[in-house]
Amino acid sequence: MDEHQAGDLVKELVLRLVPADSGGALRFAHRLLSSRLAPAVLPDEHALAESVKRRLAASGRPDDALAFAELHSKLSARSRPASLWPLLYLLDSLSSHRRGAASCLPDLPTAAPPRQASRAPGTPAGGVALVSKDPDNIREIALREYTELVLDETEVSEATLVRDVLYACQGIDGRYVRYDKASDTYDLPAGVHVPSSTRTLVRKLCEVGWLFRKVRGFVSDNVSRLPSHAAAEVGTVAQAFCSALQEELSDYYKLLAVLESYSLNPIPTPGSDSGVSGNYLSLRRLVVWLAEPAVKMRLMAVLVDGCRGLRGGGMAGAIHGHAQHGDPMVQDFMGRLLRRVCSPLFEMVRSWVLEGELEDVFGEFFIVGQPVKAESLWREGYLIQSDMLPSFISPVLAQRILRTGKSINFLRVCCDDNGWAEAATEAAAYVGTTTSRGGLGYGQIDALEALVVEAAKRIDQRLMDVIHKRYRFKDHCLAIKRYLLLGQGDFVQYLMDVVGPELSEPANRISPFHLAGLLETAIRASDAQYDDRDILDRIKVKMMDHGDGDVGWDVFSLEYDARVPLDTVFTASVMKMYLKIFNFLWKLKRVDHSLTGVWKTMKPNCIVSSPFYKEGTSIRAQFVSVLRKCQVLFNEMNHFVTNFQYYIMFEVLEVSWARFSEEMDAAKDLDDLLMGHDKYLTSIVEKSLLGERSLGILRNLFALFDIILQFRSHADRWFERIYELQLRGKSKPKTKSKETGSWLEGGRKAMIQLAGELFRKMGEDLDSIAKDYTASLDSFISQLPLQQHVDLKFLLFRLDFTEYYSRVSSNK
Repeated sequence: MDEHQAGDLVKELVLRLVPADSGGALRFAHRLLSSRLAPAVLPDEHALAESVKRRLAASGRPDDALAFAELHSKLSARSRPASLWPLLYLLDSLSSHRRGAASCLPDLPTAAPPRQASRAPGTPAGGVALVSKDPDNIREIALREYTELVLDETEVSEATLVRDVLYACQGIDGRYVRYDKASDTYDLPAGVHVPSSTRTLVRKLCEVGWLFRKVRGFVSDNVSRLPSHAAAEVGTVAQAFCSALQEELSDYYKLLAVLESYSLNPIPTPGSDSGVSGNYLSLRRLVVWLAEPAVKMRLMAVLVDGCRGLRGGGMAGAIHGHAQHGDPMVQDFMGRLLRRVCSPLFEMVRSWVLEGELEDVFGEFFIVGQPVKAESLWREGYLIQSDMLPSFISPVLAQRILRTGKSINFLRVCCDDNGWAEAATEAAAYVGTTTSRGGLGYGQIDALEALVVEAAKRIDQRLMDVIHKRYRFKDHCLAIKRYLLLGQGDFVQYLMDVVGPELSEPANRISPFHLAGLLETAIRASDAQYDDRDILDRIKVKMMDHGDGDVGWDVFSLEYDARVPLDTVFTASVMKMYLKIFNFLWKLKRVDHSLTGVWKTMKPNCIVSSPFYKEGTSIRAQFVSVLRKCQVLFNEMNHFVTNFQYYIMFEVLEVSWARFSEEMDAAKDLDDLLMGHDKYLTSIVEKSLLGERSLGILRNLFALFDIILQFRSHADRWFERIYELQLRGKSKPKTKSKETGSWLEGGRKAMIQLAGELFRKMGEDLDSIAKDYTASLDSFISQLPLQQHVDLKFLLFRLDFTEYYSRVSSNK
């Protein structure tokens, strides 16, 4: 095609499109085609075609939009691979030029509707109809008039307000939009005349700047304190939070930089040159641009307000509370933020669970350590700070984390064992994580729990092996039961025999070293000599604090030297409880031993061989009557002591030991072992009437013990007098004494008189002792059904299986 033919075609095209102004349009077309200027938009054929269709549909011409789409599709199919974008751009530019030219025509009379406007003289057919019937022209005219009206009422241009809003979004005062401290807002001064809708829009946009000012102030306050000694008040979690906020603010700064570049482009108005770039920035466009940043900034401001005064796990938990949101954008934002914030916290958990180290310089971790002695390391060395426990870690998981790290430290400090390191490595490898930093993070709670469970299982198993095999925990518990709880019968009997005479002396005259020698003698004389020497060397004699009137029986006790790490279980308070149980059992054994001594004195062969048994009817009857009373009282006391001792030694000690032994074997960690031992001790104390709720019945029991010991004391004195009378009756007097009826008189008649007086006195004392004993026993038995522990019902049955005491009490 030559140049002449192309010119004719262009002329024909212009005449078809713009018949009213073909001369000017033709010159414009020739100038446009001969120019070397490139369009300011990207050559996108599809986007341009869609724009034309939307414009036709919006102008009330859907049929034309469909026809255009069909023609474009057919032409595109024939012209491939060439692009139709240049042609479409040309046609669109010509159409825009035509609409601009039409808008310059004089306004139509308002009395006549556009559809009824007449043709102007000399105008080609269809020209007036084109102007009067096109709705686009009406909107353009109305919009231009409205724009002129707004500009007349506006003192500040929209471009200036856009720049001021962008300054406010950066926390900077603009020319008109400034921060007011009194109202704590960014706003236009009251003297600036702008439409109320524009003022409202500016206030809405400046909310982002107000939120930014709050977030930036929080970050600045915390970052400025880091180099100083006040860094301890900030902490690593707060530092990570500020770093995450700073990163979000960096993205916000990038967006503002882009918006500032757009704000340099002029804002087009109706009737302005259509060649103005589309990347301009108006207030309404700014609302769209700042919609998502406003949501993020508002969320960050809420987090900043909620985290003031918090640190460590408390801060992480407060931030986590805002992550439970239904908006995917908010969820993604909070997840990204929490991964940064919780990174130091998860590193502390990893270090504690796998290494037993508390890397908590600023006191942010929910586990806190405190300096204690080795024996208190497990119970008091490490505690959970509930205010530092984040809400995404459950209390059960927190307790497991605490115990795992405690087990490592207990093995390292108290047991001098390093086998935990291998167990921790195996646990990490088993769950597929690493022992190095950064292996865990927020959102991996299931992985964290799996690591903690596996590490706890392996490390606790290592601890149990060390406690049971290297330190022989069960053997030491058994030794305490045999020696402190008097379960080794032959040892206890020998000990009573050898220390009895010594303990009858005043306490201040007894040497502990001498008693230690007697203890060694009892050990060597019993089967205890075959025990491990390490165990026997731990048994010590202890003399409790005593007053002036105390005897050795009141202050003598045994103690067991539980060394590290066993003193974690056998603490000072636990050994004090063992001492309380020992004193009770020692008194019970003393009462039983005393009754045995009475029986040895009263056995039948000693009584039958007595001269008083062979005397006349009167003295013999008196002697037999007294002995019968003594024997009856002894039998009652022996019945009570025997059954009570059986109850203590078997129903209490042996049953409690059997249960503790099962729990000891089933214990999976040191807490289970401590709990089982505490239950074992508590069971013994409660069943033995040594608990706080049994103080009343315990006083009655000790009263019974005192009466039995009083009976033994009287019996020793009585039979000693009887024995002296018997010896005196067998001896022959060589001289007569002037004191008739005295012990030196030696006559048979005097001896019988003295014996009768002695038997009468014995009978009175026996009646008094029997009366006190019966009253105390009745009181004791009546209180047994009131006790809380069910095992005490078996004691009541053993003591009163014939219901004799019940019937006697009911008859009174």
